[in-house]
Amino acid sequence: MVESKIISTSTLSVLLICIPHAVLSFVTLSKTQFFLHQRIDEAVRLRKEFSSLVLSSSSDENEYDLAIIGAGPVGVQSALDAASSPYNKKVCLIDAPRASGMLMNGEEDLSIGGPTGLFSKALRDTSKSISVEALRGMGLREKSVWNEIISNCIDLASANAYDVKRQLEFAGVTMIEGLASFPDSGGTQSLFVTKKDLSVQTIPAKNVLIASGSKPFRPGGIPFDGKRIFDSDSINQISYLPKSIAITGSGIIAIEYAKIFRNLGSEVTLIIRDRSPRNALTKIGLDKDVASALVADLTLSGIKIERGAQVSDFYVPTETLTAPIRLKLEGKNGMPLATGQTEELLVDAYLAAVGRKPNTGSLNLGFAGIDVDEYGGILVDSNLRTSAKAGNVYSAGDVLGRPFLASTGVAQGRAALVSIFGSQQNKAILDQSQCSDNNEKLCVDLGISSAGESFDPASLAANPFSFPTGVWSSPEAAFFGLSKQQAEELGMEAGEGMALYAECLRGRVFSPNGLLKLVFEKSSGRVLGVHIVGDDACELIHYGMELVKARRTIEDVINSLYTAVTYHEMYKIAAQAALDEVGARKRRSAVGSYLAKKRRSSRP
Repeated sequence: MVESKIISTSTLSVLLICIPHAVLSFVTLSKTQFFLHQRIDEAVRLRKEFSSLVLSSSSDENEYDLAIIGAGPVGVQSALDAASSPYNKKVCLIDAPRASGMLMNGEEDLSIGGPTGLFSKALRDTSKSISVEALRGMGLREKSVWNEIISNCIDLASANAYDVKRQLEFAGVTMIEGLASFPDSGGTQSLFVTKKDLSVQTIPAKNVLIASGSKPFRPGGIPFDGKRIFDSDSINQISYLPKSIAITGSGIIAIEYAKIFRNLGSEVTLIIRDRSPRNALTKIGLDKDVASALVADLTLSGIKIERGAQVSDFYVPTETLTAPIRLKLEGKNGMPLATGQTEELLVDAYLAAVGRKPNTGSLNLGFAGIDVDEYGGILVDSNLRTSAKAGNVYSAGDVLGRPFLASTGVAQGRAALVSIFGSQQNKAILDQSQCSDNNEKLCVDLGISSAGESFDPASLAANPFSFPTGVWSSPEAAFFGLSKQQAEELGMEAGEGMALYAECLRGRVFSPNGLLKLVFEKSSGRVLGVHIVGDDACELIHYGMELVKARRTIEDVINSLYTAVTYHEMYKIAAQAALDEVGARKRRSAVGSYLAKKRRSSRP
């Protein structure tokens, strides 16, 4: 273990005389207070002031081969990979879970190894298994109902956290809790780690991988308080089930939480700046029919959508949590609202889910010579190496910017390890390409795990063949590859084949709402993209991804055999529809009429 020489008690006492009371209270924080970001900021400031007094051993025997900052999915998986065969390196993993308070249960960090959306996934699954209406019908108080919900979420998250810690211990990864940053001296062969007690430990490391993730973007003018007004991280700490909630945003996170709270019985209002909810969803990559299906489901669920609107003023009662928040609405960019549109909302809680940005502010990157973009995203070369002069600092995941997905970040982390430790043979394999198309935009290479320009965040986000995207709403949505519009913009003559969930036996019996679409090149029949909305869409998409990457054709799909009573049968139905558009349209129309009749008859 690396030794640390801590400031002596007498020296610290003298120094603390000049420290404001707000900082002094940091030493004896309660668990709840410890989440406050200003306390962490003060700790970082103290580290900088005391850095000349805080020294540690830096002998070679204590030096790590790799120090990783951040214990999210990228950091944890990178640590496990680096500590295991074929690398077998000495690795430490540094994390400060209390700095964000993302998902804490007392002193237990429930978020370790989990994606940003771990809480929402747990809450989503809980909303499927718990009937709030039934609990209320049993006479349970509101606090007891919410405790039952949160208890289930904690159980799910605890199981994941326990297993992650077990894996790290088994792999021999050293866990260090505290805020990591580079020293003011400008060197990158060591890191300062500020602990809870304000002691500072120096961690010598040959290489550093920054995987500190992202944090919610907080627009100005919103009075975030973590009690009534939340962002997409602080919502994890909500202590009650709101009877009503307003959510600003039209992206994946906003839609996920809208459905979650609606399934839990809350009245939900979704506030979007775009006049068309469908257009807002297509901007994040969804196919127009998938987007339409999601919007229709939101409406059928009873979620109210305020279009072309934004919140201009917040009136938050401070004396009680029971009095409603008053939200005054205005049109997009401060314009007047449309005639007859709602001008004011009264809700129990408000959530701003309007995007994320790299979490790099406390790392002292400037002193380390590490360049960032205007949003704080770390700039890297094709090997994921930063601009640090020593050439030993790498980055992966959300700290690079879009697409802010755990899956892409984990793959980047693995590729970074190849750049750091891999042999030339491994690098040559990763550099290989499967491209054989004349149109390089249709190049389906080895994916994100290949080296080269695909690691550039902008290129990665713009390449539909890099990774699958999933929306964990209810129903789920997912896509991979090109939409018909994208294919046509590339000068291709493209067609579509669509299957409704109700056209296959499993969908008809268990979950009839949803669709699967195959986009294909008409001249060759090659499958170019797959788009799904419905149950298990985020699972089903991976078979579609393999169809695209393997250059399978519509006829290949038709000639394949699928297990009966599975959702995968829709792939064949969609492929057949591609060759018989008229007949397929008639069949879908008949199924749609049946479903509409069934919905009408089930209404009370």
